[in-house]
Amino acid sequence: MSLNKILLIGHLGSDPDMRYLPSGKPAASFRIATNRRYKVEGQLREEVEWFSIVAFGRLAEICSEYLKKGKPVFIEGRMKTRNWTDANGAVHYRTEVIAETMQLMGSKSNDGGRTPSEEPPEHDEPF
Repeated sequence: MSLNKILLIGHLGSDPDMRYLPSGKPAASFRIATNRRYKVEGQLREEVEWFSIVAFGRLAEICSEYLKKGKPVFIEGRMKTRNWTDANGAVHYRTEVIAETMQLMGSKSNDGGRTPSEEPPEHDEPF
């Protein structure tokens, strides 16, 4: 038995890059940063790790619409390494997270911080 599952909570480094594959399928790529704080001999240190994320289909369209640079996000997916040979014959490798689910995190902002499936809250008094 084996398992390829990754769970990440981080902040977007830039707005997603939306494109369409030759098949017409939407694809969005973006990077998120995670950080870890720890102490070494009483000194607080921080370590930042960057992850390349790719989403396909409807999830790609949702990511492109709702994710913005700096927003916190929860990504669940799987790791995938792909390779290609460039024009000079050099082989390149890239490891990415293929997103399976995405959830916005943090406080509500001007856009309400909602994902498409959430309904706005009802208010008894005007704002």
